[in-house]
Amino acid sequence: MLRILIADDHAILRTGIKEILLYDFPFAHIEEVNDAEELLKKVISNQWDVVITDVQMPGRSGLDVLEQIKKSFPKLPVLVFSSYSENQYAVRVLRSGASGYITKDSAPQVLVDAVKQALLGKKYITASVAEKLVSTLDHEHERPLHEQLSDREFEVLKLLVKGKSVSDIAEILSLSITTVSTYRGRILQKMHMESNAELIYYAIEHDLI
Repeated sequence: MLRILIADDHAILRTGIKEILLYDFPFAHIEEVNDAEELLKKVISNQWDVVITDVQMPGRSGLDVLEQIKKSFPKLPVLVFSSYSENQYAVRVLRSGASGYITKDSAPQVLVDAVKQALLGKKYITASVAEKLVSTLDHEHERPLHEQLSDREFEVLKLLVKGKSVSDIAEILSLSITTVSTYRGRILQKMHMESNAELIYYAIEHDLI
C-alpha cells in the first residue's frame, strides 16, 4: 500500500492535498501532521513512500527538517509544497535533497505528477527551475548573494526582511537572542550590507518578500 505523509500547518490545505492525491491514488494510506516536530516523529516511527511538506511551519525550519530527514532516510522522497515562489526556495531545497519543489498556486495535476516522479526515484523539476539550476552551475561565482547564505542564515534573512526583531526571530526559531544576532551579523557581512533597510531593499529586488 502506498503511504504518503503530508505536513502543513493549514488544515484546509492538508485536506485539499489529500483529496487531490486520493483521486489518482485511491488506495493510498495518507496521514497528516501540522508542524515540523510531528513530521519528524512520524518519519522516524513509520515507513513512508513519499513525504509532502511545506517549507515553513511552526517550530523548526522546514529546511532543517528536510536536512535531518535526508540524513536519516536518504532514499525517502521529500516534495516541498510551498506558497513561496521558485525564486526563493526551489534551488535551495533541491540542493538539500528534495525530490521536487511545487508552488501552492500550481495546478493539481502538477502535484500528482511530482508524486509519480518521486515514487520512481526521480526529481520533479519545472522548466524554470531547471534553467535556474543550469544557471547556477554555469555561473557559480555569480550566484546572487542570498544563495550564498547557509539554510539557517537564509531563514533568519527571510524573517528580518519581514520586519521581525531579533527577539521575535529567536522565539520563532527556538534560538537564543545572541545566536540570532550572530546570524544577522554573518548575513550582513556575507551580503556586504550594513543595515536591515539594505537587506529589505535587496529582498524586494530579488522577490524574496
